[in-house]
Amino acid sequence: SDTMIPTHFLVPPPLLLLLLLLLLSPFHYVSGVGINYGTLGNNLPPPKRVAQLLQSTLIDKVKIYDTNPDILQAFSNTGIDLIVAVENYHVANVSATTSAADEWFATRVMPFIPATSIVAIAVGNEYLTTDEDHLEPTALVQAMQNLHSVLLSRGLHRKIKVTTPHSMAVLASSFPPSASTFAINLIPTMTSIVDFLADTGAPFMVNAYPYFAYRDNPGTISLEYALLGNATTGVRDPKGYVYTNMLDAQIDAVRSAINALGFGNRSVEITISESGWPSKGDSGETAATPENARTYNSRLIERGQSSRGTPMRPKDNIDIFVFALFNENKKQGGDSERNFGIFKGDGSKVYDVDLSCQFCSGGGGDKLGFEERVSGVARGPSVWCVAKPHADEKVIQAVLDFCCGPGGVDCREISESGGCFEPNNKIHAHASYAMNAYYQMHGRNYWNCDFKGTGLVTFSDPSYGKCRYPQQ
Repeated sequence: SDTMIPTHFLVPPPLLLLLLLLLLSPFHYVSGVGINYGTLGNNLPPPKRVAQLLQSTLIDKVKIYDTNPDILQAFSNTGIDLIVAVENYHVANVSATTSAADEWFATRVMPFIPATSIVAIAVGNEYLTTDEDHLEPTALVQAMQNLHSVLLSRGLHRKIKVTTPHSMAVLASSFPPSASTFAINLIPTMTSIVDFLADTGAPFMVNAYPYFAYRDNPGTISLEYALLGNATTGVRDPKGYVYTNMLDAQIDAVRSAINALGFGNRSVEITISESGWPSKGDSGETAATPENARTYNSRLIERGQSSRGTPMRPKDNIDIFVFALFNENKKQGGDSERNFGIFKGDGSKVYDVDLSCQFCSGGGGDKLGFEERVSGVARGPSVWCVAKPHADEKVIQAVLDFCCGPGGVDCREISESGGCFEPNNKIHAHASYAMNAYYQMHGRNYWNCDFKGTGLVTFSDPSYGKCRYPQQ
C-alpha cells in the first residue's frame, strides 16, 4: 500500500497485542450528566429531534416520567441511557401481582430493548409524600419487588435496576446533616425500600432543590450557599463536617437517615434524581432569574462530571440528573414550575449553559443543532463516525493507534502539519478523524464504527475550521 502513515503513529509489533487487548477489554466512561425530560408542554419538539440534539451534548443519561413509546423509540441506538417510570397512578396495579407487573413490562418496555438502553425503572415519583390520603406505602414496596422479580425471570436484573425517587420531605429534618433521620411514620416503609435497594444494587434516588429551601428561608440561608458556590462562611455540622453548599448537606442528610436505619455497613449509592433552578417565578420569587439558573445548573453539571463526593463521603461518585430539559408550559403550580428548563420549546436556550461536547456528533450553538441536524438528515446519506464523548482516553488512544497503524488510515491530517492537528490536546478529536476515515474506507457499515463501543454514527458533519472530515 502507498498509504502514508506519520512515523509517530507507527505501532511496534510487540504493542499490537497490547492494543488488541485494550480494544477487547471492557472500557470505562468518565462521569456523564443526566437530565430530566418532562413533556407537560404543547410546544415541545418531537422526541426524535430531542434524541438527536442530546447526542451532540455531554448528556449521557435521560430520565423520563412514563414509558412514552415515541421517546423510547427515538433513543434507540443513541448510546444514551434511559430511566423510565411507572406513573404514581399505575403503582397499585403493578403491585397487585407479579403477572400484572410482567404485563406492564412486556407491553411498555420489552419491545424497545436492547436497541434502547434502559437502565432503570423509577417506580412512582415522590410517591410517599405526594398524596398520602390515597397512595398506599406498602403498594410502592410491593410494586418494586414485583418488577424486580420480572427482571430476574427475564435475566435483565443486572442491566435494569428498580428504584423510586423521593422528595426531601421523607426526612424528619435535614439539619444538621449528621443527625438527620427519616420521618417517623415512614420508617417501616423506608427500611423495606433501603433493604431492597441494598439487596439489588439499585441507587437511592432523591429530588433535592436548594432553590426551594432558599426561597422559603431567604433570611437564614445565603444565596451563594444555595447556588452551589463556595460560601465563604461554611456551615459547620456538630460532627465537624463543614458544608460550603446546600446540596452537599442535603446528600449527607439522606446518607445519615439511611445509616440511622441500620444500613451503614451496606452499600447504597445516592443519586440526585432531580435538581435545578428556575429562570423565572412569581412576584415573590426574586431568586428565580436566568442568571441564577445559569449559575446553579452550570455548577451542577460541573459537579456531575467530577468525581467529587461530600464532606461525609469524599470518595462517593454521585450521579446527577438536572431538572429539566425544557420549560413545560402546561405544568401546574406557580410560574417557577413552568420555568425550570434549560431549553425553550423551539430548541433555543433559555440562558447560556455549556452542554457542548465539541467532538461528539456535531457542535453546540444556541439551538444545539436542531435546524442543522434536521437539514443534515434531509440532505440524504451523508454520515460520519466519531468518538463517543465519554469513552475512556486509554481506549480511545488504542483505537487511534489501531486506525493509524494496522487499520491503514492516512493520518497525515492529524499530524503536526495537518489541518486537523489542533486542538492537539483533544485525543477524542484526533481519534474521531481517524475512526471516521476508517469507517468511510470500509463501506460505512455500522460495525465499522463500533470500535468496541467507543464509536458513534452521526448525521451531523463534525468538520471544523480547516479540518474537513472525509465522506463518501
